[in-house]
Amino acid sequence: MRSILIIEDDPTIQKALSEVMLSEGYKVYTSFEADGGLEKVANNKPDLILLDLILPGKSGFEFLKEIKNSPSTSSIPVVILSNLGDEDEVRQGLKLGAVDFLVKADYDLNEVVKIIKKYFPKK
Repeated sequence: MRSILIIEDDPTIQKALSEVMLSEGYKVYTSFEADGGLEKVANNKPDLILLDLILPGKSGFEFLKEIKNSPSTSSIPVVILSNLGDEDEVRQGLKLGAVDFLVKADYDLNEVVKIIKKYFPKK
């Protein structure tokens, strides 16, 4: 079973994303902040990460740098889901290694599912 780590500090959004991913047949891990996300990556090696950029403590950009600079985790696809829609933030996220970037105000949960299926089909 494919697994997804959701790093999102808004409990409502995290719950909604978790529920839709579970209903699509994915195993789901969650964290409300980056350091907890790094721990989940180390312990669970998810197949894909959904990452918010504005998090308590360490930012999503810092998390992304750490993941992409480690040989054991650099190949995990990271999709950024953020309220930041500024072109510079999008460019920075993609430059740091994210495979996709969705602005929260501009997408619905079905779009997130489509993006995930693009990176691996459900088994």
